[in-house]
Amino acid sequence: MKICVYGAASPTIDVRYMKKVEEMGSEMVKRGHSLVFGGGGNGLMGAAARGVRAENGYIFGVVPQFFKDEDIEEICDFCDELVYTDSMRSRKQIMEDNAEAFIIVPGGIGTLEEFFEILTLKQLCRHNKPIAIYNLMNYYDDLSNTMEQAIKKNFIRASCKDLYYLTDNLEDMFGYLEAPADEHREVKELKDG
Repeated sequence: MKICVYGAASPTIDVRYMKKVEEMGSEMVKRGHSLVFGGGGNGLMGAAARGVRAENGYIFGVVPQFFKDEDIEEICDFCDELVYTDSMRSRKQIMEDNAEAFIIVPGGIGTLEEFFEILTLKQLCRHNKPIAIYNLMNYYDDLSNTMEQAIKKNFIRASCKDLYYLTDNLEDMFGYLEAPADEHREVKELKDG
């Protein structure tokens, strides 16, 4: 399975996150999976790629050309395939199109935006790919609480909780990702409007 990992690019985050995501990358390959990611060499993007590389797994990176031209962030230099795009939008589209599942590890604005975009597309029944949030060191607890509040206040249907899986357990996360896909759902089951 080709798994897209969304996560932090920052080189200054706690090394405990790095170690856990490197272990996750290694486990992906041991289970027969490959990596699709944003092509970053630092942060948790770089950690995932290092973990995959340690097990000789396949790495597909996607980077906007302006990241290279403007030296915005370090680019992973050992991808098996590295595609440069003309925009962030085309980067995300290529990642989504090439992924069969998604893992969200801790990250910042870009990671949150990527998560909410693929979640919205799943809510609108544009895909039925599994989405897992790897809640390392309780990083996404507040996000989970925000989603619960939105459900309680009728901004989000409770059925949307079934569209993703939040866990801090690596084995459980891969079990979810590798399980048969849920039956196709109708948009009206998931969204008011």
